[in-house]
Amino acid sequence: MEKIVSLCKRRGFVFPGSEIYGGLAGTYDYGPLGVLLKENLERLWLQMFRDERDDMYGVDAAILMNPKVWESSGHVAGFADPLVECKSCHTRFRADQIGWTDSKMPMADITCPECGKSDWADIKQFNMMFKMHAGAAENESAAVYLRPETAGGIFTNFKNIVDSTHPKLPFGIAQIGKAFRNEIAPRDFIFRAREFEQMEVEYFVRSVEWEQAFLMWQGLMHEYARAVGLPEESVHELEVPEADRAHYSKRTIDFEFDYPFGRKELWGLAYRGDFDLSVHEAGSGASLGYLDEENKEKMVPHVIEPSFGVDRTILAILVSAYREDELGGEGRTYLALAPRIAPVKAAVFPLLKNRPELVAKAREVYSMLKKESVSWRTAGIVWDDNGNIGKRYRRQDEIGTPFCITIDFDTLGESPNLADTVTLRHRDTGEQERILVTDIANRIQEAIR
Repeated sequence: MEKIVSLCKRRGFVFPGSEIYGGLAGTYDYGPLGVLLKENLERLWLQMFRDERDDMYGVDAAILMNPKVWESSGHVAGFADPLVECKSCHTRFRADQIGWTDSKMPMADITCPECGKSDWADIKQFNMMFKMHAGAAENESAAVYLRPETAGGIFTNFKNIVDSTHPKLPFGIAQIGKAFRNEIAPRDFIFRAREFEQMEVEYFVRSVEWEQAFLMWQGLMHEYARAVGLPEESVHELEVPEADRAHYSKRTIDFEFDYPFGRKELWGLAYRGDFDLSVHEAGSGASLGYLDEENKEKMVPHVIEPSFGVDRTILAILVSAYREDELGGEGRTYLALAPRIAPVKAAVFPLLKNRPELVAKAREVYSMLKKESVSWRTAGIVWDDNGNIGKRYRRQDEIGTPFCITIDFDTLGESPNLADTVTLRHRDTGEQERILVTDIANRIQEAIR
């Protein structure tokens, strides 16, 4: 795990939040390569789950919402974790993360991870929502919350979307956005942070159709895992038992991943019945029913919720892609990223940066590929002339660039039969081939597809 964290900072994937001021626990900033990686996996998610489907609609709801939204959903009263404080060193922990399992288990049996003593204060329920005030007043009447999930904005916009687009059941509403949880003990890099991003769908169905829809989304989630490069043997399904499910759910699956710190939840798939629309209808007084044209009845749809954590997905991708091997008698580190999500698709090199004729031709190839990449709906063509060719290869390997393109003297016609060809190097194997300049774009595009 330490190697992943180090690589992320060194190469510009993820930085500690506000680092020059000593940082802030549970916050991280995405750097230049991290932004591209995140955009690529989000773009793929939108493509698969919204753009390629006829039954999906998008929304981008506000982060700040009327606090009654969270009262109706139960977050104000019940969105809490068990908090315990060591009386000796005054360190606070989530009780379940230091071995406490239920109310019958005495805390005296657990030692403090920080000081080794067993002197605990009483366990308290700690609400994880960030509370703040909107406007000039600082009293309860002005209290608002940073949203703890993105789903709330989907449910509160259900009526707006039905009235404006007139969708037919089944249909879904998709959203990517920030959520905030005041974690007691943020840890494991970007796995558990206080500010994070979610990709969520609320898929509305007739009650008799929920099982069919659930199975469809179960399959689609595995398809997305394969598309972003997660190995099948590292992704597991945990069927959540009835005792651990929400009271309104008939089925919930946690998709888990084998992280370096253990098998942990990656995504979730839940059948939520008509709970969400019903509680918001009761809390707001607005009618959130749906006139079902099939049977001419007004009903409250049931919902299937596939939920994806962006940051946990990025961490899983980096863990899956990290490699150390030996190439050409030298050790190297590289990221075996799927080309479609790699932040850089190809790097263009002049063999020597002090030869104007090589640089001019390389710039020509670089500009051509930059223009082509616009039609691929992805960024990621870079110029690199820093250091010798071997160092450039290693640098691109470490950030997961699938292809390196070198313009040399043969490109310029020194060997007539190789004129207008370049060296195309493959990241994973280090193999090189000569390819026509006019074929480069198609080769990269094929890999992305």
